[in-house]
Amino acid sequence: EVQLQASGGGLVQAGGSLRLSCAASGFIFDDYSIGWFRQAPGMEREGVSCVSGIGDTYYADSVTGRFTMSKDNAKGTVYLQMDNLKPEDTAVYHCAITNPYGSNCPTFSFKSWGQGTLVTVSS
Repeated sequence: EVQLQASGGGLVQAGGSLRLSCAASGFIFDDYSIGWFRQAPGMEREGVSCVSGIGDTYYADSVTGRFTMSKDNAKGTVYLQMDNLKPEDTAVYHCAITNPYGSNCPTFSFKSWGQGTLVTVSS
């Protein structure tokens, strides 16, 4: 069973930083692209970042230059370092996986995800 457990969310002031973690299990970590999406109340899901099966990293325009995704294959864990946070970054952040080939990763077309972690940025 695929399990993707996100953690690290919280309340932070605008301009602050948070680091999210995602512990993955139940699948071969290197066989999938893995990333993050977020969903704010009443809003559609928005892809945030993705690392492809060959190590290419993609970011949404809205977070480029502020968010950095990293991957620890030995631990089966991915991280999302979020700097210079803005109130519009407030959302539940989910860790997710998708097939490693084609356009799934750069288009944030995830197929499986876990429960998210809430990030609240106050102004």
